[in-house]
Amino acid sequence: MRVIGLDPGLRRTGWGVIEAEGNRLRHLANGVVTSDSARSLAERLVQLHEGLLAVLAEHAPEEAAVETSLANRNPASTLKLGMARGIALLTPALSGLPVAEYLPMIVKKAVVGTGHAKKEQVVVMVGHLLPGCAIDSTDAADALAVAICHAHSAASNRRWAEAAAGAAAQDQARRAAPAQNGEGRAAMIAKPT
Repeated sequence: MRVIGLDPGLRRTGWGVIEAEGNRLRHLANGVVTSDSARSLAERLVQLHEGLLAVLAEHAPEEAAVETSLANRNPASTLKLGMARGIALLTPALSGLPVAEYLPMIVKKAVVGTGHAKKEQVVVMVGHLLPGCAIDSTDAADALAVAICHAHSAASNRRWAEAAAGAAAQDQARRAAPAQNGEGRAAMIAKPT
């Protein structure tokens, strides 16, 4: 499964693409899509959208994961970040990809082992989990961490779904067996000897 992780920001949106095969993760690419602060907000959002479209076209991920933004003290910054996050959610969705969202604490816990890890710790652990990866920036490291978190979560969800399907099939077989035995006994009782 090829996953793109996105760390939204109006000025810099980090992205990272990995491939997950079972428990093995492989780094494919990472970087940052930027917007020009001299332009209007609408133009900056278009720049982010077009930049992400180019990344999606080049790397062809199968799923996307976006870090959920938490509120800042500055309401104007929170609003602008929310708009950038909207672009990060919309662009892969328009491309037909399933999009998952993860809180920063969940991402840090999945990658570092604690939800209160510092950015430097995330960068170090991403480097350990993706050996040989040249990380473009902390924004790209955060995006790779989101992709790693999603890969682990998706693998766990698949195992749970397979286990649930297996349990349901066993339950259905168990329910069918007594009914067949009951029909057999009824036929034997009704049959004259």
